[in-house]
Amino acid sequence: MKDTTSRPEAAWRVPSLRVDQLLRGHGARVIDLRSPAEFAQDHVPGACNLPLFDDLERALVGTIYKRRSPADAFDQGVELLRSRIAPLVAEIAERAGRPAPEADLVALLERLTAAGLDRINRALETAPAAELPERALLLCCWRGGLRSSSVVVLLRELGWRDVFVLEGGYKGYRRHVMGELEAWGPPPVFVLRGRTGVGKTLVLRELEARAPGLTLDLEGLAGHRSSILGMVGLEPCPQRTFDSRLAARLRAGFPGRLVVEGESRKVGDTILPRSVWEALQGGVNLQLEAPVEHRVQVLIEDYLAREENRDELRAQLPFIEGRLGPHKWRGELVRLLDDRRDAELVEVLLERYYDPLYAHSEEGRTCAATFETSDLDRVVAELLAWLDGARLPVRGL
Repeated sequence: MKDTTSRPEAAWRVPSLRVDQLLRGHGARVIDLRSPAEFAQDHVPGACNLPLFDDLERALVGTIYKRRSPADAFDQGVELLRSRIAPLVAEIAERAGRPAPEADLVALLERLTAAGLDRINRALETAPAAELPERALLLCCWRGGLRSSSVVVLLRELGWRDVFVLEGGYKGYRRHVMGELEAWGPPPVFVLRGRTGVGKTLVLRELEARAPGLTLDLEGLAGHRSSILGMVGLEPCPQRTFDSRLAARLRAGFPGRLVVEGESRKVGDTILPRSVWEALQGGVNLQLEAPVEHRVQVLIEDYLAREENRDELRAQLPFIEGRLGPHKWRGELVRLLDDRRDAELVEVLLERYYDPLYAHSEEGRTCAATFETSDLDRVVAELLAWLDGARLPVRGL
C-alpha cells in the first residue's frame, strides 16, 4: 500500500452528492456517522446510524477542541478510532452488501492521519460527482466535513470507488428542508374542525385510506394529539424530525386539494411552519359534530386502549386539576381514573376543560358545511361527495 503521508496538497478528492440529488431518489445507501444523540434529533430519510463516536466521546472531543485546540481534538479522535475502525468498516461493508476488507485498517488509519490535522484539511477537497453509480454509498456527518470525508478517503484507499459524501452534511440537508417548508404553496385546503372527541383524526385517516394522498396528518407526523394530554400512548418527536417528516409529505404532493385537521400553531411541542399555518388559517372550514356519548367512547378507545397509558394519563391530570381550580378538583380527576370511572372522567374533562377551550378558540369562525360523525363510513362518504361537488377556491388548481 502506498505511503499517503507523502501525498501532494489537494490529493484527496472526495466526490460529493447534493441534497436535492439525494431526495430525487438516486437510491444511495446513506450512512450517518454522527453520534446517536445527533441522529435521534433528525437524519436524512432512510439513513443508518453507524457513529464514529458515541455521545460521551463526541462531548470529550468537543471539549478538547474548545479548551485546548482543534489539533488536540483531532489526535484524541484518532486515538478513539484505533479500537473501532475495523468493526466500523466491517459494518459499513455489511450495509453495502460487500465482504469486509482484509487490510490492516489500524495501519491505514495511522498512515492517513500521520501528517496531522492541518495537512489533512489542506489535502481534502470535495468535488461534485460527475455521475452516481447505482446503489452508491453516501456518508453523512454534521457539515460534510472531517468525519465523513475522512472515512470516504479511507474507504476509497481500500478500492471502493462508489463512496461519496453528502454535500453540506446533515446541516445542508436541514437547510434544504427548511427552504422547502418556507417555499411550499398549498393546493385548495379543507380544514376539519370540531370539539374534542368528535373523531377528526379517525375521519382524516379514513379519508386517506379511501383517497390516498388527499390528507395531511399533522398529529401523526408529530406523534402528538395537540393537547395537554396529547402525548399519552404516543411518541412525540423533536422539532427537527417533525420538519423532516412534514417536508417529505409535502414533497410527495396532493391530488389537487388537501384535507387537514384544524390545529393551533403548536402540535405538542412542535411548531408549524409559516406556510402550513397560513394554509390552515386560509382553508375552507368543515364542522364535525357528534353526541357527547360518542365523543366519550372515542376518547376512551383512543387514550385508554392500553393499560400502560393509564400511568401516563395519571401524571398529566394534576395539571388540568390545577386549571379547573386546585381547591375543588385537587386529586379528583386522578381518583376517577384510579377507580376506573373512565366515562365519568372523560365527561368531566369535556364539559369543564376541553369544550370551553374549543368554544373560545373557534369564536367568530365560520364553516362551509357540517357533518355528523357517529357513523364513520357514512360521514367519510358524505365528505368525499361534498368535496367532489365543492367549488375550488380561486387559488386552486
